[in-house]
Amino acid sequence: MNTAKDAPAKEATALLEMRGINTHYGAVHILKDVEFAIFPGELVCLLGGNASGKSTTLKTLLGMVEPTTGDVLLNGEVVTNESISYRVERGVTMVPENRRLFKRLTVKDNLELGAFLRSNRRDVDSDLERVFEMFPRVKERLKQRAGTLSGGEQQMVAMGRALMSDPKVLLMDEPSMGLAPVLVQTNFELIEQIHSQGVAIFVVEQNANMALSIADRGWVLQTGRVVLDDTAEALLANPELRASYLGET
Repeated sequence: MNTAKDAPAKEATALLEMRGINTHYGAVHILKDVEFAIFPGELVCLLGGNASGKSTTLKTLLGMVEPTTGDVLLNGEVVTNESISYRVERGVTMVPENRRLFKRLTVKDNLELGAFLRSNRRDVDSDLERVFEMFPRVKERLKQRAGTLSGGEQQMVAMGRALMSDPKVLLMDEPSMGLAPVLVQTNFELIEQIHSQGVAIFVVEQNANMALSIADRGWVLQTGRVVLDDTAEALLANPELRASYLGET
């Protein structure tokens, strides 16, 4: 397990931040005064059960859902009312739940779509080579339709597509979902590999033990509120979390 790091200095500028976020779907109050910040170089996780508000948190960060009150900040800039493309251009992107590849398109087409907002072809080609180095199997499958790949291979393509946008912070929604148990460990090793290249990562995950084993810090969301906020090491040792999310008593 990674050694938990101290919380970043308060004067550091967060890459991505929520301040006093309340989000509603109609009359239903989903996120309730949610606040947290992701700093450069961090790998942090958000834990919680079904209907805790995890997916809504990601959608609010990316701009798919507009909060009722509060602000989302990217590199210190308030982007609460900005579009998804505006945020992607400035360094935030997501690997969605269940990969969401364009299954009838080839692997190469899916990767290229990740760079659709970028204009410097040389940089795009360089990042494509970086994806091939990280995921050799993806290079072997370039001409295949994405829908013909295994679940593990599709996850690699989804990660590669996200990296093609040259992100500063990568949001990951339930990266272990739908993967065979034998592939879950490999998947989290790939997440660590991406993180080692300087990309900050925010993982939303139900597999608390696995997520905390690679994270620096974490939050626990319960019915739309952050109820725990600590280093990964402290959360792993927290008896309340162990009973609720790790099945221990």
